[in-house]
Amino acid sequence: MVNKAPERLDAVFHALADPTRRAMLRDLSAGQRTVGELAAPFAISLAGASKHIQVLERAGLVQREVQGRVHVCRIDARPLHAGVEWLRHYERFWTSKLDALASLLEAGDAATPGRKPARKPRSKPTPAPRTRTPRSKP
Repeated sequence: MVNKAPERLDAVFHALADPTRRAMLRDLSAGQRTVGELAAPFAISLAGASKHIQVLERAGLVQREVQGRVHVCRIDARPLHAGVEWLRHYERFWTSKLDALASLLEAGDAATPGRKPARKPRSKPTPAPRTRTPRSKP
């Protein structure tokens, strides 16, 4: 039997890699939407929206149902679980680094009581745009 889990995980991360598809999933998390409703916030055609939805469908994140001429989509978040589990495996790497950083910062704060926080650097003023004055012809 072939293990399709890595392929499904790749499809999930591929689907989530695009901000348009992430926004579509966010909309679907509030309830089912038509393809037109999913396309509305973006400057894309219905065909373009449908291609994004197909990527989400291949990842198993969206189920589409055809009701007459209307395509209704709903989220299926179950495939996200595999992504969460994959990330959880690597969480220990950044957690230990963040814990070490927090310890260093706390040690630095304890070693210098009464220390004032660092001043924000001043930004240089933005020069006014140069305007050209037309020359008068003699």
